[in-house]
Amino acid sequence: MGDTRRKAAAHLSSLPLPTEPASWRSPVRGVRFTAVLGVVLLAGLTLMFVTGLFSYAAYNPGLAAVNDKTPDKGLLGFYLFDWPTGPHWLYRLNQGVHVTLGIVLVPVLLAKLWSVVPKLFRLPPARSVGHALERLSLLLLVGGALFEFLTGLLNIQLEYVFPGSFYPLHFYGAWVFFAAFAAHTALKLPRALRVLRAGIPPGEKDELASPDPAEPTVSRRGALAMVGTGSLLLLLTSAGRSFDPLRKTALLTPRGGADPGPGPNGFQINKTAAKAGIVPADTGERWRLTVVGPAGEIRLSREQLAAMAQFSAALPIACVEGWSTSDQWWRGVRLRDLAGLAGYGDDAPGVLVESLQRSGPFRTVALRDNQVRDGRSLLALGVNGEALSMDHGYPARVIVPAAPGVMNTKWVTRLTFGEL
Repeated sequence: MGDTRRKAAAHLSSLPLPTEPASWRSPVRGVRFTAVLGVVLLAGLTLMFVTGLFSYAAYNPGLAAVNDKTPDKGLLGFYLFDWPTGPHWLYRLNQGVHVTLGIVLVPVLLAKLWSVVPKLFRLPPARSVGHALERLSLLLLVGGALFEFLTGLLNIQLEYVFPGSFYPLHFYGAWVFFAAFAAHTALKLPRALRVLRAGIPPGEKDELASPDPAEPTVSRRGALAMVGTGSLLLLLTSAGRSFDPLRKTALLTPRGGADPGPGPNGFQINKTAAKAGIVPADTGERWRLTVVGPAGEIRLSREQLAAMAQFSAALPIACVEGWSTSDQWWRGVRLRDLAGLAGYGDDAPGVLVESLQRSGPFRTVALRDNQVRDGRSLLALGVNGEALSMDHGYPARVIVPAAPGVMNTKWVTRLTFGEL
């Protein structure tokens, strides 16, 4: 046993340090290989950043404090705009692209980091002020990328374990990462494009290639093919969470594989009544909807709501985790009709929606006036020809076109028009 330990220690002591070029001998590494991955990430991460900003805007954080999970955003919210209600699948498309792209790019990101990891160990750590700033930007770039992907993937799986709220951490992290990403792109993109077009100029050293490469086991093209195959596999095992015929192929994401149940209410849900703390006594005969406006407080039973003019709308449920349902047929009272009952005319204002849910985020949300006025925005009493189930929001829930799933409040108990 002693001899074995001594031999193992001797072998380890003979290995080159990570700071020595001899410790990185893969023949796959090279400027051109890294440039290909970098261009793919440039397009993919830019689209992810833009769709992420749109996703944040869809919550209408500038409308009311209850919607804003990042109250200290300051100038970072300069781009916010009134989120529209059309097309009705807008948020479903935006968030589906954002999350699916994030999953698909994981192999590309890991391969890119692997391709440049020798540079992180080179000495001296800073040869000049400019070089020090470049290394600092790389630290923010690599750390920001790993943080954003990790928090995003944990949120997709509904197993988020970081301290603090996902929303501000992911939002601020995205800005830090993208600032470093933009600086890195400005520095590196011109050379990457030159290398992709014409290769490394004669006499110029490939600083990423090993000076003493090992015997190749795979070509650079083969390595790129492996990365692409990994991304394709992730696409095939995640994208189905938004398409009913392919949902069982979504093995790596929630809402895939598991059967949500039969019948008209048999489609995906995010939060069950039990998880929200809803019990049958909350939604029984004593339940009333309180509508508040210039006409005062009006209390309506479910039977009285059902006696009002009923309208239908085909709308999906689409959530921040990237999953969505197909269009479901919802039926109930238009929000603008309830605004009229509260004392408003055609100029219906926004509304504060409160749920029976006892705790957790988005127990109360605010909807914009354009959302209230849209004829497809309903206080739904039923779906697909049947009364809502408890898990889908019985006795009444909000459904609004193009809105994130958490804005479609379930178990509604109070609507206050005009005071946000």
